[in-house]
Amino acid sequence: MAALISHNPIVARASFFAGRRLATQTTNGTNKVSMRATWMPGSAPPSHLDGSMPCDYGFDPLGLGKEPENLARFQEAELIHARWAMLGVSGAAGAEIITGINWVEAPVQSQQTYLGNTVPFPLPAIAAVEVFVMAYVESKRGSETDRSKRMYPGGAFDPAGFSKGADFEKLKRKELANGRVAMLAFAGIIGEAQANNLEGPVAALTRHLADPWHVNAATNVAAVPYL
Repeated sequence: MAALISHNPIVARASFFAGRRLATQTTNGTNKVSMRATWMPGSAPPSHLDGSMPCDYGFDPLGLGKEPENLARFQEAELIHARWAMLGVSGAAGAEIITGINWVEAPVQSQQTYLGNTVPFPLPAIAAVEVFVMAYVESKRGSETDRSKRMYPGGAFDPAGFSKGADFEKLKRKELANGRVAMLAFAGIIGEAQANNLEGPVAALTRHLADPWHVNAATNVAAVPYL
């Protein structure tokens, strides 16, 4: 081994660091030391985004969160919208897979069903019940003065006890990351329906997978304006 090191300068240099702990620094390209991941490599996060919030990558090009009150409100609103988006995407896809009726046509069916069972109430009555229930739930959530509990109430809303685990902070990041993807996904579902005569996401995906070269956004005039 000694002979190998003496004749191979690369191995000799590597052996010098063997067993040593090296101190390293990561910069973001601005001559400022940073250990944070940012939304754009080399960008410096604004001072009001200090990395303390889940999934904080320093993205606020318009400076909307400079005021602490606004930042707190935006954080809570983003989380709530993310949760609704995840439910919306799974509901739009799930309902179409189970019933064959897409999310656009389902609310205007003459006879409403739930998992194949006829619902004995007209659509206006169902909508009124949903509005009343949601208003009640949101009023209860809004009456909570602890902002953290408004976002992560736990208790009956956490039957599996995830909020009590040691990896709760990691789960917060995963929830918000998936929620952001879901918000983009539902925006895509809306755009796809507009471009394909109100076709559902499952049907559109099935057509695309059957002929990806001819069924895609680039070949749809409605999906590419001014083409």
